[in-house]
Amino acid sequence: MERKIRVIVAKPGLDGHDRGAKVIARALRDAGMEVIYTGLRQTPEQIVQAALQEDADVVALSILSGAHNHLFPRVVELLKEKGAEDILVFGGGVIPEDDIPFLKSKGIAEVFGPGTPTQTTVDFIKTHLKRS
Repeated sequence: MERKIRVIVAKPGLDGHDRGAKVIARALRDAGMEVIYTGLRQTPEQIVQAALQEDADVVALSILSGAHNHLFPRVVELLKEKGAEDILVFGGGVIPEDDIPFLKSKGIAEVFGPGTPTQTTVDFIKTHLKRS
């Protein structure tokens, strides 16, 4: 029996709104994934530590504060430093379309905006996750 996909859902930075993160966490659980929600106001270091401790396959970042261009790439950078570049990292939230190419160039696999069907996120993970 194959191990369930393990996903860290995290809210980096000072953003205090987590409804979207909770919706995604529930949708991923309903899809059979194991989800660890780290809560509000996490630093990139805390998120990476949780991902490593929980042996995560995926890190899902949610942000509304506008600090995505700094915080999202920092998570990817720290994962690489720890030898965990195989963890799939994607983001969601209110992120301007013009910022998405930059985020992808920094290692964010995908960015999902408001109104994205949760099944789209589930399908993305199942399609793009590389597991050994």
